[in-house]
Amino acid sequence: MIELVKGDITELATDAIVNAANSQLQHGGGVAWAIVNKGGYVIQRESDKLRFCPVGNAVITSAGKLKAKYVIHAVGPRMGEGDEDEKLRSATLSALKLADKHELKSIAFPAISTGIYKFPVDRCADIMLNTTIEYCRGQTGLQKIVFCLYDDNTFTIFNQKFDLIANSK
Repeated sequence: MIELVKGDITELATDAIVNAANSQLQHGGGVAWAIVNKGGYVIQRESDKLRFCPVGNAVITSAGKLKAKYVIHAVGPRMGEGDEDEKLRSATLSALKLADKHELKSIAFPAISTGIYKFPVDRCADIMLNTTIEYCRGQTGLQKIVFCLYDDNTFTIFNQKFDLIANSK
């Protein structure tokens, strides 16, 4: 049910891909820019209509020309703002719940907040993977959850954390 891949999240054909968004839903850099650049400005227009999403929450738009059907915009924390671990846990959980609310079968996540927000990759992996595994133990319609990691280092860290978590449960 949970899969780790190294690659470009904008190329995945899951029902939804998750965008590591900011609260203003302005997609000018990082994963957000790549999603709008490839999926089309319709994603930004739909985000503009939503206007705002608090840290630790998620909203959904169409995916424009992407292979995915939807983009779930999850707002993770900036390092130093306080209560970062709980905010990342909440953003991950919000995205999963939103996927279930829309009866989606598959979703792909990036490593939320590890880019310009400077969240440590190892903590991100631990929080996102544990949150997802715990969520999957409950009632969900999700059949496939992908963590799509862009670079070798992030993929390696997530893979190591996943092995540790899987072997301890």
